[in-house]
Amino acid sequence: MAKTKRRKQVAALPYRLTDDGALEVLMVTSRDTGRWVLPKGWPMKRRRKHQAAAIEAFEEAGVVGKARKTAIGSYEYYKRTECGDIPCRVLVYPLPVVDLQEEWPESHQRTRRWHDPKLAAELVDEPHLQSLLLAFGERRRPS
Repeated sequence: MAKTKRRKQVAALPYRLTDDGALEVLMVTSRDTGRWVLPKGWPMKRRRKHQAAAIEAFEEAGVVGKARKTAIGSYEYYKRTECGDIPCRVLVYPLPVVDLQEEWPESHQRTRRWHDPKLAAELVDEPHLQSLLLAFGERRRPS
C-alpha cells in the first residue's frame, strides 16, 4: 500500500469547571457515524491554528471562548469520505468555555454533551486521543 501524506487538522478541547470544581470536557457527535469526537476541522487561511479550532468549536458545538495558543498534543485518525479514507493528524487546543449558544450552525446535525475526561476517553476510538484526554484530566484536577 502506498504511503499517503497525512493531512493536518485542528481541534478544540472545550472544557469547564463545575460549581463543585470538577473538570468536564465537551464532546460532539460526528455527522456521519454519530461517534463522540472533539470539534475539529481544516486549518483556515488568515487564521492561526488555535483560532481555527475555536471557530470549529463554535460551528460544531456552539462554544464561545478563546482557545489557548499552544496545542496540548495531537492524534491521528482516518477521515471517512466518499472518495476513501484520508489519513489526518489533528492538533488539539484547549478552550475554556465562556458560554454555550442554544442554537449554532450545526445544532441540527450534532449532539453535544459534557463528560468527565475519563469517560470521554472511553467514548472515543483513537488511542492517542484517549491518552490526551486522560492526561488533560489529570493535569487539570483541582488540588
